[in-house]
Amino acid sequence: MRSISAILQCDFIISSNFGLVSMCISVAFVDDHPILLDGLISVFSAKSDLEIVAKGENAVDALRIVEDHSPRVLVLDLSMPGDAVAAIELIARKYQGTRIIVFTANSSIETAIQVLNYGVAGYVLKGSRASDLHQAIRMVYDGETFISAGFATKVIMAMKTAEMRRREQAQQRLSLREEQIVRHLMRGSTNREIARCLDISEKTVKHYMSVLMQKLDARNRLEVVLAAQRLDVIPKGAGEGERIN
Repeated sequence: MRSISAILQCDFIISSNFGLVSMCISVAFVDDHPILLDGLISVFSAKSDLEIVAKGENAVDALRIVEDHSPRVLVLDLSMPGDAVAAIELIARKYQGTRIIVFTANSSIETAIQVLNYGVAGYVLKGSRASDLHQAIRMVYDGETFISAGFATKVIMAMKTAEMRRREQAQQRLSLREEQIVRHLMRGSTNREIARCLDISEKTVKHYMSVLMQKLDARNRLEVVLAAQRLDVIPKGAGEGERIN
């Protein structure tokens, strides 16, 4: 991929140990659409601060390129042959010298959060301007994170909501006995039935009900169950399909 003209476009600095050192950012592109891939190569080969070192069309190519060429920035699609997400996770963990930008039409917030959590440094939606992708390459190379404008707000809000939910779960984690009582509430059991089943007094059940309502900010038995389900503080599937009285 490297040509004489590309080399001449790059700026150089003088290193006492290695002589002339290129200041260009080495970049590789991976996408399974040939026309798009060729277009990316054509556009970004003309950038004086970039050096295109390799291209590929699937997840296996992405791993091979990182192993063989060690690009400083890898730009790849998610929707291509092979497991792109698994490749991202491996590259981010094993080849930390390569920063990853996902360049995709996938606008799923959940997917974006997943790959960002795996170590992706940039998430650029297809349809963005070439200047946006160029800015993303420079920013992730400098150690920053880039997410397409507009989409970034949605991703950040979703991540904040998820973090708040995790904190709520930590604060409102139920004890084993409380969990047992919620399970029975989901089955529509009365206090007397719960007491008999757990071999405790009705007074004790009422005490736990008061604790649960305070802990889960609930006003009645139904709200206790709904809050427990919403906060995911009881095992999934417990009491599913049962009527709540």
